[in-house]
Amino acid sequence: MSGHRLQDALETLKSTRVRMTPQRHAILEFLFESMTHPTADDIYKALEGRFPNMSVATVYNNLRVFKEAGIVRELTYGDSSSRFDSVTSDHYHVICNECGKIVDFHYPGLDEVETLAEHVTGFKVLNHRMEINGICPDCQTKAKQH
Repeated sequence: MSGHRLQDALETLKSTRVRMTPQRHAILEFLFESMTHPTADDIYKALEGRFPNMSVATVYNNLRVFKEAGIVRELTYGDSSSRFDSVTSDHYHVICNECGKIVDFHYPGLDEVETLAEHVTGFKVLNHRMEINGICPDCQTKAKQH
């Protein structure tokens, strides 16, 4: 699945005349293979062994290019670092309060929320975001062991 999405993303970049460097390809590949919604720093740390001359700024600049091309979403949560999601279709996130893990989920019934919000408030809704907080299975297991 991620291979097909990666190919689509590469085609999108090609159509916007973005030159594909080895670093850019590696960052994109990491994003599409990762299910963790990594920060720019996570990506940098994962790739610095393969690209010792690459800087964190390079990662940020590439993420900005990907975001502008519409192939990644930037997720911001208060004061913490932005995280990046290669799944750009509408979906929601469950966030662990202990370790910060973010897991995707989709619930089709929530698609009607925007229509209802427009009807009730008169707003022209542009988008919405929902996050659910809890404790992931791994952290629950760790808590039971202590």
